[in-house]
Amino acid sequence: MQNNNVLILDFGSQYTQLIARRVRELNIYCEIHPYHKIPKDLEKFKAVILSGSPFSVRAEDAPHPDLSSIRSHKPLLAVCYGAQYLAHFNGGIVEQSETREYGRAKLSEIKENNNLFEGIVPGSQVWMSHGDTIKKLPENGVLLASTHDVEFAAFRIDGEPTYGIQFHPEVYHSTDGKQLLENFLVKIAGVSQTWTPAAFVETTVQELKSKLKNDKVVLGLSGGVDSSVAAILLHKAIGKNLYCIFVNNGLLRKDEFENVLHQYKDLGLNVKGVDASARFMNALKGLSDPEAKRKAIGNAFIEVFDDEAHKISDVTWLAQGTIYPDVIESVSVNGPSVTIKSHHNVGGLPDFMKLKIVEPLRMLFKDEVRRVGSEMGITQDILGRHPFPGPGLAIRILGDITPEKVRILQEVDAVFINNLKKWDLYDQVWQAGAILLPVDSVGVMGDERTYEKAVVLRAVESTDGMTADWVNLPYEFLQETSNQIINRVKGVNRVVYDISSKPPATIEWE
Repeated sequence: MQNNNVLILDFGSQYTQLIARRVRELNIYCEIHPYHKIPKDLEKFKAVILSGSPFSVRAEDAPHPDLSSIRSHKPLLAVCYGAQYLAHFNGGIVEQSETREYGRAKLSEIKENNNLFEGIVPGSQVWMSHGDTIKKLPENGVLLASTHDVEFAAFRIDGEPTYGIQFHPEVYHSTDGKQLLENFLVKIAGVSQTWTPAAFVETTVQELKSKLKNDKVVLGLSGGVDSSVAAILLHKAIGKNLYCIFVNNGLLRKDEFENVLHQYKDLGLNVKGVDASARFMNALKGLSDPEAKRKAIGNAFIEVFDDEAHKISDVTWLAQGTIYPDVIESVSVNGPSVTIKSHHNVGGLPDFMKLKIVEPLRMLFKDEVRRVGSEMGITQDILGRHPFPGPGLAIRILGDITPEKVRILQEVDAVFINNLKKWDLYDQVWQAGAILLPVDSVGVMGDERTYEKAVVLRAVESTDGMTADWVNLPYEFLQETSNQIINRVKGVNRVVYDISSKPPATIEWE
């Protein structure tokens, strides 16, 4: 894998992670680094891609990195801002477009004998997203392709393996974008397509063995995909020296504590289940503010986890299921992809416990984590699980938390999730759950008037959780599920379905 890596320099584009996703789909390993932090060990990279940017190259504060260590030394593909950067600072001319070039366009002309566009024909759709445009190519620039409105849609620099394109090959709307990236990386740069789940498992297990040796490692399991895959990787490397702790905070789904422990037992993991539900419920007593509830749960988790970790002698490492988007977000450059959240995988725990950190998944995207898990034989029951919030049902119960409210929501949620599976809808939904509203609703059961709880069902489709749309579940499904909830769950007499998208609404209600 060494020397077959790709470096992506991020200028703040909202699409930078997409470039990395597309490159990884070609079974090629890549890393994203901010444009102003070019790695010193460039020898390990065989090709470089410059991302787009929200900046204009004509602005005084435009990113202006020194590419002298890359130009002519490494095959270079400059996308959108990157292409305009090459032109503007190397004898070309970049001006503001008369009309903003945004959206779909078609390649009207592709020059012959053109390695970058091999297998791509005129009429191929590309995605434009820029306010500036190149009016004159840089020194030694050679035109490769045009659209109806953009003459210099693609070019190369004569005498060096440097290419510029003003469209985004990484987005879905560029129909031959993946082909173009493959042409550049494989045919022009000669990068080997060796980044596979099997290769990752083999390499990572060896690295973990070398790094951890006979040290003991503690890992907090959540039942989710990331922590489960991290656990199996570590187990392959260090076996019984991995100590897993699965904490029941009393806010899990119905029977989830027992079911997840059973699943982990089948995987051969050394897992200790800790039922601390009473401790968490006590910490939440009287709290209604969502942030206060999150903080109370986080603090209680740290205390429980620390108590349990101290029962294991000579623990040196804390393992976390950190994945690559968390890492990227914590070092992102200014722009739309600027830090969305400060990364804290197990809030405050590392400083509190003075343990060294090991993060075996820190260079993987979510879909890659699932493929690696599948490679290691982890069941679809675990790999296909919907995301579930760390604070659990506490942020799906609006207002204060009581054992009775938790019981009601667990029962409602169980009916909803079980029916999604029964109707073969579970895998079509990215995340689903129920919300308990802090209102009593009037109803009639038999001949009696009732005042009971109203619940909301929520199901969304998404790829990464950054944006989400509500799922158009069949009326018959909603009818059956609503009837079952009202008939079976004591304390509920009204069911509604949430049809708001993110943005502006969030996936969770708190």
